Amino acid sequence: MLISRYERMIARRYLLPGRGEAFIAMVAGISLFAVMLGVAALVVVMSVMNGFRAELFDKITGLNGHAVIQGYNGQLHDWRAVAAEAKATPGVTSATPLIEQPLFASFNGRVEFALVRGMRVEDIAENPTLKGKEVAGSLARLTPGSERVAIGTRLADSLGATVGSKISIINPQGAATPFGTMFRIVQYEVAAIFEVGIYDYDKAFVILPMEDAQTLLLMGDAVGMVEIDTENPDRVQQILAPLADKVKNRGQLVDWRMMNSQLFEALAVDRIVSFTILSIIILVAAFNILSSLIMLVRAKTRDIAVLRTMGATRGGLMRIFMTVGTTIGALGVLAGVLLGFLFIHFRENVVWAIGAVTGQNVWDPQFRFLTELPAKTDPWEVLAIALIALLLAFLATLYPAWKAASTDPVQVLRYE
Repeated sequence: MLISRYERMIARRYLLPGRGEAFIAMVAGISLFAVMLGVAALVVVMSVMNGFRAELFDKITGLNGHAVIQGYNGQLHDWRAVAAEAKATPGVTSATPLIEQPLFASFNGRVEFALVRGMRVEDIAENPTLKGKEVAGSLARLTPGSERVAIGTRLADSLGATVGSKISIINPQGAATPFGTMFRIVQYEVAAIFEVGIYDYDKAFVILPMEDAQTLLLMGDAVGMVEIDTENPDRVQQILAPLADKVKNRGQLVDWRMMNSQLFEALAVDRIVSFTILSIIILVAAFNILSSLIMLVRAKTRDIAVLRTMGATRGGLMRIFMTVGTTIGALGVLAGVLLGFLFIHFRENVVWAIGAVTGQNVWDPQFRFLTELPAKTDPWEVLAIALIALLLAFLATLYPAWKAASTDPVQVLRYE
């Protein structure tokens, strides 16, 4: 908005109301504060939602891949051929065999549910979700035939196990005997304790070499599934469409959208609802700007009439009051973005402080999936929030500016 020097001077004067106009200044300050809170809340919530989705997606796909080919009977005997066909598919970056079976883990009389996962040693070492996540011990000690396993931190806490402890893995589907099926119980040494950051994984996962898992589950040379990674997870269905027809007689192809559809759909809906609700704060702030400008116009009616008699145009008066309202909105947006970034940077301290004051665990990983509050700020999203807030502030200035420009100096100054 191009304004002249005298218009800028008057607008600056009206932004700092004088004696007897404290109420107008207070309403303008509340408007600025409301814009700041609305923008900060939107920046924080959208960043946390983006971070939650990104972190959850990275952890889930890091252990489960972008898709898996599962054997119909829980076993995939010709997995080498299936993996070769998957690797030959354009857009596929890797095809990894693995075994995953829900069993039980026991130590010192404690029994906990465990999700036993068998992986090739080289895949364990290179898995991005597991790599460098040891809190005790080392994943490098997992070798075929060593009878060693790695377990999640929360499973270790539940069992009371540490590195070097001998835990028992219980397989209910053991050998058949004349007296029925006997449980198969095998002891393993805990070689490493890891924490990937997802509560359900850290609570249940037991990682061991694939050969040891095949022995434990009496699977011979079969595996449970082949995990597939692609160049673009958002196009996983299109990339794997040719492969689905080739393996449909041997296994079922399931991508990450199917495996976690309810979770990610719920996140998407929650993101839209949160944005809509928090946008109402900015809308309320815009109405505050509207009310403060209306009061300012009524308080400055005589000044406006004098300016008109001195040659001020209607357009000039509109620009003055539009500048005042837009400046309040712009300052609020700037303060809100800075406050939002500050909150995001110290988010863990804020969560801890809220928990200390209320006595409640605000971020319980048992219900939040992730052990820490994540955040991922999208610059374009922040820009969109700022532009929306500025647009609402600008629209709130139009009616008061028009009222100021419509002032009739003859009527105002008639009895002066």
